[in-house]
Amino acid sequence: MSDSSRDADPSPDTVPGGHGSMRRSARAPRNEFELQMAHARAEFEEANERIKQRTGRDLILAIVIGLAIGLVVFVSLVFANWPFALFALAVAVLGVFEFSRALQGAGRKVDLIPQVAIAVIVPATAYLLGPWQMWVALFCGVVVAIVWRLVGQMIERDGRTYGNVVDDVLLATFVPLYVPFLASLAILLLRQPHGEWWVMAFLIITIVADTGAYVSGLTLGRHPMAPKISPKKTWEGFAGAAVLSVVGAILLAWLMLGLPWWTGIIIGLVILGTATAGDLGESMIKRDLGIKDMSSWLPGHGGVLDRLDSILPSAGAALALYYVFFPMGVVS
Repeated sequence: MSDSSRDADPSPDTVPGGHGSMRRSARAPRNEFELQMAHARAEFEEANERIKQRTGRDLILAIVIGLAIGLVVFVSLVFANWPFALFALAVAVLGVFEFSRALQGAGRKVDLIPQVAIAVIVPATAYLLGPWQMWVALFCGVVVAIVWRLVGQMIERDGRTYGNVVDDVLLATFVPLYVPFLASLAILLLRQPHGEWWVMAFLIITIVADTGAYVSGLTLGRHPMAPKISPKKTWEGFAGAAVLSVVGAILLAWLMLGLPWWTGIIIGLVILGTATAGDLGESMIKRDLGIKDMSSWLPGHGGVLDRLDSILPSAGAALALYYVFFPMGVVS
């Protein structure tokens, strides 16, 4: 066959309705879909980068890690109480270790051995024995931590001033009260009748408040709430947190806790107040230490205490609210 004859033969790709035309028709929607997905991915990455530049957080990692932690907590509360107690104890130990290392990095004298021992003993005593034994364990632990620091200072003789030594002793008291004690209050709430639902409720309200503050502050924030402590926190963010926490608390009080709906307003506002105070309090501590995050253990979040800053003080508020409102519930 001559070259002219071969050139004259129609190819399937050139014949209307041929196999090539069908393949192109089938590929067209797929190619368009791939282009749309690539465009959407690019827009998402661009938005995530803007959020990261503004907040210093990787949104994707933060969401993934937050969901993983939330799943662990949910499963531990629904199916049994003791896994959550172990989880709270582990978090207390990590928080104390993290906080102590941050303080040491800022030139403060903090003894890890007694502090970590308190973080183990106090929550374990709260779960296994009860509140009065927990108070005794906490008091004895604080005394040991203070004596340990004073004896250590006498042995070291490093020329620290009297004021610095007093600060070290105060920190030896503050660290156990800030982390193990507040974590133990959540464990005490867990030990109460139907306490697991109250623990879950106050955790959800705290997370909802944080989420509301984050989203509304990021999108609408214009007026700083406490610029000398945390410049990125705004009144618009606080308003968003207030709305979501109250709405969430009303639904949880009604559907989960068996309480009158109006109790949710009180519960939501109280948890909002303690969560905000805890958030600002930790920001003040970090500003005093000259650090952005307590650590980098949780990518996208910072450190353990950076996730517990709102939760720890809210545990005490939730325990008090339980004693006030639980007798009113239909679940008893």
